[in-house]
Amino acid sequence: MFPSVMVIDDEASIRQSLSGLLSDEGFDVATASNGYEALKIIESESPDLVLLDIWMPGIDGIETLKEIKKNNPFVQVIIITGHGNIETAVKATKLGAFDLIEKPLSIDKVLVAIHNALNFRRLEEENRYLRKKNIEKNAINGTSPSVAALRKQIAVAAPTDTWILISGENGTGKELVARTIHQLSGRAEQPLIDVNCAAIPEELIEIELFGQEKGAFTETTTRKIGKFELANRGTLFLDEIGDMSLKTQAKILRVLQEQKFQRVGGGRTLSVNVRVIAATNKDIKAEIAKGNFREDLYFRLNVIPIEVPPLRNRIEDIPVLVETFLSECAAQPHTPKKKMTPRAINMLCGCSWPGNVRELKNLIGRLVIMVEKDVIDVSDIPAPYNPGLGNEINSAESKLFSFNALETAKQTFEKEFIRHKLAENNWNIVETAKLMGIEAAHLQQKMEALGIGSH
Repeated sequence: MFPSVMVIDDEASIRQSLSGLLSDEGFDVATASNGYEALKIIESESPDLVLLDIWMPGIDGIETLKEIKKNNPFVQVIIITGHGNIETAVKATKLGAFDLIEKPLSIDKVLVAIHNALNFRRLEEENRYLRKKNIEKNAINGTSPSVAALRKQIAVAAPTDTWILISGENGTGKELVARTIHQLSGRAEQPLIDVNCAAIPEELIEIELFGQEKGAFTETTTRKIGKFELANRGTLFLDEIGDMSLKTQAKILRVLQEQKFQRVGGGRTLSVNVRVIAATNKDIKAEIAKGNFREDLYFRLNVIPIEVPPLRNRIEDIPVLVETFLSECAAQPHTPKKKMTPRAINMLCGCSWPGNVRELKNLIGRLVIMVEKDVIDVSDIPAPYNPGLGNEINSAESKLFSFNALETAKQTFEKEFIRHKLAENNWNIVETAKLMGIEAAHLQQKMEALGIGSH
């Protein structure tokens, strides 16, 4: 299909010459002598591009441009202007015109402008498509009342620039909510920069957030751009803020209030325009009462609170989530397409899911890989999700109580406990250590001592 171009000009000679030249170049051309006529044709034919004269009787070019952009915002408009009309043409570009060409017209300049505008239109369409796919990828799946309420909160909060505090248990999808809010906001074309506050050591978090200048320390040979600077004009997602030290909280509060900071080792003050979305799995009010979290920082972040429900409170969403995760697995290279029987799905609906949606996703991923059949049935569901496999648990208990030496029993239990928790968290050492309440380095040492390999 050839690109369609519309020429709007009250001079018949210009309409005829442009129509002939553009037709010879392979464009599908329509013409109009005034704004009224043009708007009717645009409404019915939706051209890819419009060449629009500024000075016309009736509705002039500026008013015609306003109407085009109001009803067809993605149509590219190139302004045709006479000498001395530059000020008006500049006004037109502010209203959304892509470019302007001065009379007398040069066909070479006209063709270059048209090709540039059409290329820009294609890029815009690609960006809209990719953004739509990204929103679909980050969709909050489910039909339960709690998920419907969550979607409504997101839809109301996302278009604003208001700061948001997302709370919920581990694995409920707090990061997914943050990404959805960003994609539905006016900052979607700008970066979303995430910071896991729990994973960065206290002595490094200031550099991570604010950056550092070359020579800030003896070993510093290059400048580092911090997360705040990278997120300028976009969104900064502060995950697990409940794990920040009070010292870091004080520093970040000042920057959040002023939106200004200095890189470590630098003297220049940098200004940023950042929307902040924070998330936590802790009860921040309880942490404030314990003296572990600053109340002023809480009020700064908690402009709009959003609570993500645990999976046990939205059991009716499990069938939808299972189908979603099976489809995601099938889309991966070298991964077979699998289905799950209704009986197996019903069994999963009866589980408590302490690891929430993340735990369910990891289980489905494991079953897709490990089950050789095309259909996953009840017999394929492992313990502890399958009550019918309770005998295996009793067998493990019998083995444990068969030892006489306390130290041997403790070591055996510790090994099996760690292996089980690692499996629940898809062998993610950092997440497992956090769940167990120990440092990741400590868990790594335990694994080596007990002979547990990292998958």
